[in-house]
Amino acid sequence: MLNNDILRRIRFIFDLKDSKMIHLFELGGGTTNRSEISNWLKKEEDSDYIACSDRQMATFLNGFIVFKRGKKDGPEPVPEAKLDNNIVLVKLKIALNLQAEEMLALLALAGLVISKHELSAFFRKRDHKHFRECKDQVLRNFLQGLQSKYADSEKEAPVFEWKTPSET
Repeated sequence: MLNNDILRRIRFIFDLKDSKMIHLFELGGGTTNRSEISNWLKKEEDSDYIACSDRQMATFLNGFIVFKRGKKDGPEPVPEAKLDNNIVLVKLKIALNLQAEEMLALLALAGLVISKHELSAFFRKRDHKHFRECKDQVLRNFLQGLQSKYADSEKEAPVFEWKTPSET
């Protein structure tokens, strides 16, 4: 998935305004401005579109972790120069303090059912024999599950009136 798409979805899911996004970049040890954020959020067809680099995306995700979990003792984490879906998934898991069962439930909300073993393969080191690359479909479904849980849950749920069989 493109970093811009991931950034756009996270912004929507957690209803992040420009000022909050700038703050998240600062928490991650970087800097940005409204204009840059605006250009990252545009569609590729737009003439002002700018691709969000891996380092910028990693900085944002590191800031998201600090925002959600608090600052960790020790040196600031260095943003990765090269990101892939596995790293994005790990950073989101850390930021949201998700356990395997919760991640599986989020994937299931989006219609993707995988086993706990398949999920754990995404978090292994690349040279591990059971490592598995996180494909775009898995990350997309995970983000869709997050949207179902966090963004869509804020909408008013329909109220159902339950009737006993004798009332019908």
